[in-house]
Amino acid sequence: MAPLPPGIRLIISFSRDQWYRAFIFILTFLLYASFHLSRKPISIVKGELHRYCATLHEGQVGFSSWSRKASGTPLRQPADNETDCSWAPFDQDNYQQLLGALDYSFLCAYAIGMYLSGIIGERLPIRYYLTFGMLASGAFTALFGLGYFYSIHSFGFYVVTQIINGLVQTTGWPSVVTCLGNWFGKGRRGLIMGVWNSHTSVGNILGSLIAGYWVSTCWGLSFVVPGAIVAAMGIVCFLFLIEHPKDIACSSSLAAPKGCENGTHRFRLQKQVFTDDKSKPLDPEMQCLLLSDGKHPVHQNHVLVLPADGGGSMAAISFTGALRIPGVIEFSLCLLFAKLVSYTFLFWLPLYITNVDHLDARQAGELSTLFDVGGIFGGILAGVISDRLEKRASTCGLMLLLAAPTLYVFSTISKMGLEATVAMLLLSGALVSGPYALITTAVSADLGTHKSLKGNSHALATVTAIIDGTGSVGAALGPLLAGLLSPSGWNNVFYMLMFADACALLFLIRLIHKELSCPGSATGDQVLFKEH
Repeated sequence: MAPLPPGIRLIISFSRDQWYRAFIFILTFLLYASFHLSRKPISIVKGELHRYCATLHEGQVGFSSWSRKASGTPLRQPADNETDCSWAPFDQDNYQQLLGALDYSFLCAYAIGMYLSGIIGERLPIRYYLTFGMLASGAFTALFGLGYFYSIHSFGFYVVTQIINGLVQTTGWPSVVTCLGNWFGKGRRGLIMGVWNSHTSVGNILGSLIAGYWVSTCWGLSFVVPGAIVAAMGIVCFLFLIEHPKDIACSSSLAAPKGCENGTHRFRLQKQVFTDDKSKPLDPEMQCLLLSDGKHPVHQNHVLVLPADGGGSMAAISFTGALRIPGVIEFSLCLLFAKLVSYTFLFWLPLYITNVDHLDARQAGELSTLFDVGGIFGGILAGVISDRLEKRASTCGLMLLLAAPTLYVFSTISKMGLEATVAMLLLSGALVSGPYALITTAVSADLGTHKSLKGNSHALATVTAIIDGTGSVGAALGPLLAGLLSPSGWNNVFYMLMFADACALLFLIRLIHKELSCPGSATGDQVLFKEH
C-alpha cells in the first residue's frame, strides 16, 4: 500500500473543527481588511485634491501635471499668475479645514452609528447584517469617486457621501468580532486576535497601493476600485460566513472538553463541592452526564449548571448593563485617545510626508504603508505579551508610555531625510497601533464574555460597539484637530498627539494598579467556576 502524499497527511492531521475555525479566521480577516481598504483612499487623494502644478514654461508641463496629460485626462489650467491645479472646492485657502471636515463627517457618523450598530447587530443575523453593510459601503465609496468622472464640485456632495458611508461601515466591527468570539475561546486570545487584527494594517496597505496607483492620473478610480472590492466581499460574506460553530455542529473552543448541552443549560465537570444535602435526588437532566469512561454517572457535587451559550432564554444586554461591566468605561476612554492618534496618522500621514519630504502623492502613499507594517508587528507583540503576562491594561500602558516620546522623536528627525522617516514610521506604527489593536480585539472579547454576564454571549456585540464607538469619537476628533492645527505648523499636531497618548495612559492607571495588585481582575478573566 502506497504511503499517503505529504499534503494529504497534512490535511487529515487537522480535525474538521480546526479547518472550519481556520476558515472563519481567514474569512473575517479578509472581510474587515476590505473595510479598511475602502477608508484609506481619502488620505492618499488629499494631496491631489489640493496641489500646485509646476510652472509652465515654453510648452513644457511640470512633472506633477505630466501624468494627467499622458493619460488623456483633462488638465485644469491655472489662473493668471497661479500654479494651482487643485480640484474645486478644495482649491481655496482653507483647504486643510475642508479636507479635515471630510474626515470628521465620516468619523463622526461612524462614532454615532457604532453605539447603535452593536445593539441592532445582536438582534439580527450577523451574516445578513454584515452583507448589507458591505454592499452599501462599497456603493458609497464608489460614489465619492464618481464625483471625478461627473465633475462634481459641490462640497456638500462629498460630505453627505462620507456621512452615509460612515454609518453603514459601523456594521462591520461588531459583526466580525462577535463571529470570531463565537469560534475562539479565551486561550491565547491575545495572540490570535493580535494576528487577526493585522487586517487593519493589511487593509490600509492595500488601500494605499490601490489608491496610489491611480491618484495622479484618475483619482476617481482610487475610490471606485476599493468600493467594488468591498461590495464583492459582501457577496462572499453572504455565501460563506458561518456565525456560530453550533450552526454546523462544530464544538466551540469555549466549551470544556467534558460536558454536555441540552440547549437550555451547559453542564461542566467541576472539582467536588461538599454539601450537607446528600439525600436530594438527582435532576433527570443531570443524569445524562457520564464520566470519561461512559459508564459511571457523575455525582451531583461534580456538576455546575450554567446558562447555555446562545440559548433562547438569554436576552440581549442593555446599553447601561454593558457599561456596568468592570473595565468597559476605562478601556473605552483609553481607546478614545489611542484611536485619536491612530486615525490622525491614517488620514494625514501621506500629506505630512508630502510636505516634509517633498514627495508626490503616490510616493507619499507608498511610504506611509510602513506605518501600517509597523502596526502589524505592534498588534501581534501586544497580544503575545498580554497573553504571557495575563495583564491587558499593563501591556497597553507600557506601549502608550513609550509611544509619546517616540512621536516627539519622529517629529524631529523625520525632517532630516528619508532614511530617518522610514525607521520612525516602523517604530511609531508598532507603538501607536499596539494598544489600539489589543483593546479593540482581545480586551473587547474579554469584557464581552465577562464572568458577571453568566454566560450571556449576546453581550459581546454591544460591549464591542461601546468600546469601539467611544474610540471612534477620538478617531473623529483627531483628523479634525490635525486639519485645524497643521496650518500653524506640524509640530503642533505632534504635540496634540503626545498629549492624547498621555490621556490614554491616564485612564488605565486604575486598571494597571488593579492588575499588579490582583492579577487577572482588570479585564475580568473568564473564571467559569471556582474550586471550593
